[in-house]
Amino acid sequence: MTQRIVVIGGGENAEHDVSLATATAVAQALRSGGFDVEELTIDRDGMWRRGADALGSQATSSLAAALSVIERADVVFPAVHGPSGEDGTLAALCALAHTPMVGSGLRAGAVGMDKWATKLVAEAVGIHTAPGRLVAAAEIADIEFETDVVVKPASAGSSFGVALARDVSQLHDALRCAARFDDRILIEDVVAGREIDVAVLREADGCRWASPPLEIHTDGLFDTQSKYDGSARFSVPADIDSADRAALTGAALRMFDALGCAGVARIDFFLTDYGPVLSELNTMPGMTAESQVPRMFAAAGLPYEQLVARLVDAATVPGSTSPGTERVKP
Repeated sequence: MTQRIVVIGGGENAEHDVSLATATAVAQALRSGGFDVEELTIDRDGMWRRGADALGSQATSSLAAALSVIERADVVFPAVHGPSGEDGTLAALCALAHTPMVGSGLRAGAVGMDKWATKLVAEAVGIHTAPGRLVAAAEIADIEFETDVVVKPASAGSSFGVALARDVSQLHDALRCAARFDDRILIEDVVAGREIDVAVLREADGCRWASPPLEIHTDGLFDTQSKYDGSARFSVPADIDSADRAALTGAALRMFDALGCAGVARIDFFLTDYGPVLSELNTMPGMTAESQVPRMFAAAGLPYEQLVARLVDAATVPGSTSPGTERVKP
């Protein structure tokens, strides 16, 4: 019997267009794999659409109409990046609807979306993070000068609002920019190291395994512009020795487990002279065929369509499984 998959894209945040690209690619891959696919879109104003058709005339009636589509699904594939999506919002919706869903549940999504909370978890399990502090957007006028720092919204994705500040003018500009995306702002010391990503996949049998590492090459900060204008280059597998690879893989698996992630997650590091330093973790990373995560698994011999199908196979009702029983794939 053909499985019916509902793919949700869009969202009410700055990553709306990125999420649409992920949702479109995932839906096409699933159809190619023989799944019956329906697409739901959350518009920027919070209204839902089924294909091109608007659902309802107000937020509540629109959500109710979307739920009638979701309740007929075998699996929901939430491809919404960022707040009100990746942060556990859609996982909570699926949990309340008792509908199996691809990816991490509410807790992992909420903690993973919060860069400050993720840092605290990393430090608790022995993974280095950049020295930094959390400030309120309402207090940015009182921030004293700090040199060589990276400023970022505490809860945002695709590097929106992320900027490097090397002087007081740049710092004030960066703080004002970050405040457009969140009322909490993270100020971190610049870390000197190679930018390396690792993806972790949890299979239907509970086995979770890490992809080959991917290195990001840019002329400066890997910001929103360099992510999407084609100027950044990726090399996968990254040219690193076996000791560094083991350290990165081990740290990625520890973060995946510590947050209780499911499905797939991308864990971003700086590889320094003293080992991996965590940058952040994404529980719903970009998932077009050209995105970093599919590239990493393709390098491991897992093509895009098969990756998407395996994520569907591993779907569960959020909160219904215990990640602690997993084993590591050799």
